[in-house]
Amino acid sequence: MSDTIASLQRKINSAGELQSVVRTMKALAAASIGQYEQSVRALSDYYRTVELGLCVCFRQIESRSVRAEQTSRTEQNTVAAIVFGSDQGLVGQFNEVVADYAIKTLAAQPGKLHVWAVGERVHARLADADLPLTGLFAVPNSVQAITPLIGQILVASDLIHSSSAPLGAGAADKLSTNQTEVAELYLFYNRPKSDAIYEPVSLRLLPLDEKWQRQLADLPWPTGNLPEVVGGDTTTLRALISEYLFVSLFRACAESLASENASRLAAMERADKNIDELLETFHTHFHLLRQSNIDEELFDVISGYEALSMEKNIKASANNNLPE
Repeated sequence: MSDTIASLQRKINSAGELQSVVRTMKALAAASIGQYEQSVRALSDYYRTVELGLCVCFRQIESRSVRAEQTSRTEQNTVAAIVFGSDQGLVGQFNEVVADYAIKTLAAQPGKLHVWAVGERVHARLADADLPLTGLFAVPNSVQAITPLIGQILVASDLIHSSSAPLGAGAADKLSTNQTEVAELYLFYNRPKSDAIYEPVSLRLLPLDEKWQRQLADLPWPTGNLPEVVGGDTTTLRALISEYLFVSLFRACAESLASENASRLAAMERADKNIDELLETFHTHFHLLRQSNIDEELFDVISGYEALSMEKNIKASANNNLPE
């Protein structure tokens, strides 16, 4: 069915309203990117402080975590993973990219899996891959909502209990999950690169193995004053490991949210461009159809005028031919 002026006008109005929504979403996404990136930058300084504190602790105490880690891997060999995605759509391939990366990485991990998903969209993607999903968390909608989410993750996975146990006993290298101690914990999320580009990354958060401890112990101290731990070494180390776990989860979540909004911004920019092209097409058809209707009306007027003129001429000719 061919379009009419009224139907084209309705399409133009609908496209204009949709474009207004798209541009509002673009503005919200751009503003959100800024606050999440700022939170990551602010967190970097605190993360550096935690690393330096762990550096001092590992230099001054002898850790027996490697022996406990090796026993845990041999006896338990259970792997946990937390995958950060989104609750909402209009984010392009954001969820597919991180889910496929997590699926591919976890497929190479031996042992029993426990997977938590942050976001309904990525949860559905992981469920389609038949991964053993243990829990689902809602995606925070602001920087202030990240901290409660991290608290929920720590409680659900019992990370607080694990990290508060004595490191020498090896409990800090394990993650308790439904009475099962986990040998390894991985984080999967999208990390922003530049503009609207992001990449999926993974972070092995646990165990706190010898290589990780050695790297921290070898960190250069920023000043000439050599530090030392005041009070109990174990108590200080417990607190620093808890902060390390919290900061790592917070940063992963913030970077995932920044990537999500960058992906949404890119999707909205493409949608805005497509709507502009569609509106241009609609306006062109509208003006052509309107001009065509005007031409038809003018033709009807001219045809009517010519018909009346011809009729008048015929009558005048007939009157002239009548006999006197």
